[in-house]
Amino acid sequence: MISTCLSFTIPPESLSGREKKGLCPERDFKVEHGGFSDHPVYQLKHVPKTSLLVTSGPADGFLQVWHMGQDETDVIKPLYTVHTTRGEEHCWAKIATAFSKSAWVLHGLRVSDVQVTEMESRRTVFMAGSTSTDEVATLEFLDEAAVLACSTKGQLFLGDTRQPQGLLWVGEDAHVSEVLPGQSWCAGVCCAPLLSSGDRRLVARLSSAGRVMLTDLRNPMRPVKMAQCSVPTGGLCGAGFLSVSFAPLLGEHLAISGFDGIVRVYDTHNWSPSVQDVNPAFVHKGHVFSGVGKAGDAAPVTTSHAWHPSKPRTLLSAASDGSLHVWDWSELCAAS
Repeated sequence: MISTCLSFTIPPESLSGREKKGLCPERDFKVEHGGFSDHPVYQLKHVPKTSLLVTSGPADGFLQVWHMGQDETDVIKPLYTVHTTRGEEHCWAKIATAFSKSAWVLHGLRVSDVQVTEMESRRTVFMAGSTSTDEVATLEFLDEAAVLACSTKGQLFLGDTRQPQGLLWVGEDAHVSEVLPGQSWCAGVCCAPLLSSGDRRLVARLSSAGRVMLTDLRNPMRPVKMAQCSVPTGGLCGAGFLSVSFAPLLGEHLAISGFDGIVRVYDTHNWSPSVQDVNPAFVHKGHVFSGVGKAGDAAPVTTSHAWHPSKPRTLLSAASDGSLHVWDWSELCAAS
């Protein structure tokens, strides 16, 4: 039986103070909530406005719902499970959460399996209704009603939970299906319309070959910007660790990871609709250095990254060797 630890921590003071200080695990990080799972955890999401967490893992056939204790206890306790499609060891149900009139979880292993479940009643409130059996790479709530799915083949699907027709394929994208066949993809959604883009709502898609495409959801048939990032692709298996995300407070900046132990930050302001080779504005190599000198260990791979919600140039990243980094970046530097 595999036991996985779940924990929430207090953000270190050095992230909120003006004075620059080094991070010390014993001083700066204090466990607020903790618990253990009997199953591997591949994805974890917090449900907004609640004390609930949702996790998914490989081949389980269910999602686990957890409750974070309040004043009386600091234990993260399992509450119940939500059934989903059973997968294989290398793939698992992707999840996203939202709070409409109640707590919702959007989940699915394949596009045809995507659905929204009301967590308290475990009632299905939305079904994809799609015939596509492509594996899901990314799921997102665009707002309280609209949902987006990106398949590992790079196709985008949109849905409105208030409508009965389910997920709708947004149309054939020749840049994905013809120019870049056989690659794995993932997606990231810009949190809000960008000031520099009018009222456009952008989605970034990242391929396993390092191609990035920015698409306007109002006209998703053709990307508005494209670029080719210089990344290692040898030995990359699927899209399991691929990740792309927009900076919530820095306009059209985004970060990509999952190719190796590096997180790369790009400024997309000057990208054009034609494919061009681009260089990152910043490269974080901390996970590579943390794995140096460990005989017999494979080089760490960055498994996930996230932008700090209120610190524009602060990111968090985790790697396959168990390391967790909190770091800032500057365009004056090229690496950290």
